[in-house]
Amino acid sequence: MAMSTSQPPLATLAPASPPSLASLRSRRSPLSSPAHQLATLNQLDLDHTLSRGAFRAALAAAGYPTLQPAQPEVLQINLGKLCNMTCRHCHVDAGPDRTDEVMERVTAEKCLELLARLPAHTVDLTGGAPELNPQFRHLVEESRRMGKHVLDRSNLTVLLLPRHEDLAEWLAQHGVEVVASIPHPSRRLTDAQRGAGTWERSIVALRRLNAVGYGQGDPERRLTLVANPSGAFLPGNQLAMEREWKATLERECGVQFDRLITLANMPIARYLEWLESSGNLQRYVELLVNSFNPATVPGLMCRTIISVSWDGRIFDCDFNQMLELEVRRDDGAPMTVFNFDLETWRRRTIRTDRHCFGCTAGCGSSCGGALAE
Repeated sequence: MAMSTSQPPLATLAPASPPSLASLRSRRSPLSSPAHQLATLNQLDLDHTLSRGAFRAALAAAGYPTLQPAQPEVLQINLGKLCNMTCRHCHVDAGPDRTDEVMERVTAEKCLELLARLPAHTVDLTGGAPELNPQFRHLVEESRRMGKHVLDRSNLTVLLLPRHEDLAEWLAQHGVEVVASIPHPSRRLTDAQRGAGTWERSIVALRRLNAVGYGQGDPERRLTLVANPSGAFLPGNQLAMEREWKATLERECGVQFDRLITLANMPIARYLEWLESSGNLQRYVELLVNSFNPATVPGLMCRTIISVSWDGRIFDCDFNQMLELEVRRDDGAPMTVFNFDLETWRRRTIRTDRHCFGCTAGCGSSCGGALAE
């Protein structure tokens, strides 16, 4: 049955309660350890797969003996693991209990100093819920002052928190692209992955964004939706899904958006836990390995993104960040925003492991969506 296009009063909506789980860390799960996650993946028997489960071997067979950085285009800043939600697929293991992993002002200022020295054209703010960080608006304002394009990776429900009721209008005023996570254009699948009431609140948030000019084709108010599969399979065709989602959400919810990007679920953190508990881990990783697509390699986000953690350390991507695979200087010390050297960053080899098959499977997956047809 089609949903009503009239917006219900906020007070009648169920809270965006998380699924029946807390973060891996608060539950003291072994999978809260990045080393344990990597070991879990590397213990899988993949000798029967195309590259025997070795990512470097897959790259070499495709003509890439090493994976090198290109020109940095995006400074991605993870403002911390604090979030108002606890989603089943979260590769960050974010949640309301992650209050001690939040970027401080001194680190945010160093990020801005680094941005001023880089050729990057885009600042990608992520989390957790980046909007919960006290430095969020400052980073937006200063990045825009430098003429950079700014992305806010939002879970949507954060826009409905009382202290953020002005946020949609504020984002519009500052020309921030909202990259909003919503796994499926249906209540059942969205709530199953992200918590009871999430679908309804997400629709309210999307209408709020539409009301201030988002989703209408204005490049200064671009609304991008992010879809990731609700099970152990790869995303569908991005363009076909975009057409379907646009028709469905406008018809049933009165919601408009500009584009859809698809992401594959990375087999780390809470999604790794779900794969294990549901008996899908072996099959899913085999799918990723056997779906390796050489055409995705030139566009891999790790080649053009500088990923900064909440404490200022530098990584090749947000996934490597969650697995503690740091970029290191020539002396072996971790590279940070406090000691960053662009030439060292450029000449090194990107760190990879078995999880990297998640970005090269099928049409590929990156922070910007699919990488190949």
